[in-house]
Amino acid sequence: MTPEELQAARDRIVPDVVAGGLRVLFCGINPSLMTGATGHHFARPGNRFWPVLHLSGFTPRQLKPSEQRELLTYGLGITNVVARATARADELTAEEFREGGLILTAKVEQMRPQWLAVVGVTAYRTAFGERHAQIGPQDRTIGGARVWALPNPSGLNAHWTAQSMAEEYGRLRAAAGFTAPSPSD
Repeated sequence: MTPEELQAARDRIVPDVVAGGLRVLFCGINPSLMTGATGHHFARPGNRFWPVLHLSGFTPRQLKPSEQRELLTYGLGITNVVARATARADELTAEEFREGGLILTAKVEQMRPQWLAVVGVTAYRTAFGERHAQIGPQDRTIGGARVWALPNPSGLNAHWTAQSMAEEYGRLRAAAGFTAPSPSD
């Protein structure tokens, strides 16, 4: 991907990978320029979402970003708090996060997933006005969905290793009663 192609993806909207009645709807902060350019969520090299999803037992093998629609067969989906692609999440305003929280709430109420997993506790805090939220299950429910704040899988989040993230994602998987699919599923 050339720098020009990446810049052309700025502010692009990437379609959600969703269906009604999902077990877990993962919610990123917003698409990266790489995601905007490819149309595949968590596509930036160094993003640990796909490896962590597999290590935690949500998928039977590590999926590539281009295989994102396969998540639906496991009852999983992806959306974002803020829909527009940027180079960095710090380019987003608090108002965009709050507006994104309202839009996300409407999506969840319509699609009715069992769990909403917000991938980035800071994004969750800002979008929903939960200033003291921590990683883990939240008291809040949205449209009947339980909410869990997960660590951001960005390679920039050095506080969490892939293994420690996989353990947290695995806690969600267990709480959701999610049995890991076998490779033959």
